[in-house]
Amino acid sequence: MKKLETTISIKNNTLVLIPEKAIFWQEEKALIVADLHIGKANHFRKSGLAVPEAANKENFEKLLSCMMAYKPEKVIFAGDLFHSAYNQAWEEVGEFLQNFKHIQFYLTIGNHDVLSLHQYEKFGLHVVERYSKNGIEITHHPEILTNGNYNLAGHIHPGFRLTGKAKQTITLPCFYFGEKNGILPAFGIFTGLSKIEIKDNDQLYVITNQTILKVA
Repeated sequence: MKKLETTISIKNNTLVLIPEKAIFWQEEKALIVADLHIGKANHFRKSGLAVPEAANKENFEKLLSCMMAYKPEKVIFAGDLFHSAYNQAWEEVGEFLQNFKHIQFYLTIGNHDVLSLHQYEKFGLHVVERYSKNGIEITHHPEILTNGNYNLAGHIHPGFRLTGKAKQTITLPCFYFGEKNGILPAFGIFTGLSKIEIKDNDQLYVITNQTILKVA
């Protein structure tokens, strides 16, 4: 995994961009992931739509792979950890988290995080509006901060459209970094993409074939 990573620096912090669509914040020893939307498949199956049950399992396996590779002391979920109101998949989240009692888990609350505070706390999740350290401030919704901090967020599920020489196109998940804020790709496998426009001096890192490519 680590051979395919890309490292950037923001506010004197070292951020490792991981092809699995996560960031490892070296100074905080923290793994940052956004928009898992666990339970989304359960939600749609409950509505009568034929959605594969494997989605939750793949999300957990991908998260575990990142945790084993980077050995974080903290995991920060940048919102939308769970997709909807309570369903059985929430207990699967709890079973996963309770395997790592030595790790602190934080959730910066997102618009889909609608469970009661008790449900989060019973599994040891620290629920906060934002996580702020050393000039970086993590939220769910992207913000332009006035306190000088750099905002990292999710919510958008950013994607960038690449065009080939034969005019073929493909939209791929990406990391976006502007002057004052950055947006993580959606970590969950059962999520869509929203095309993101970039301005001069913005930095964009597209994820393709488990490789991270910087877009000129």
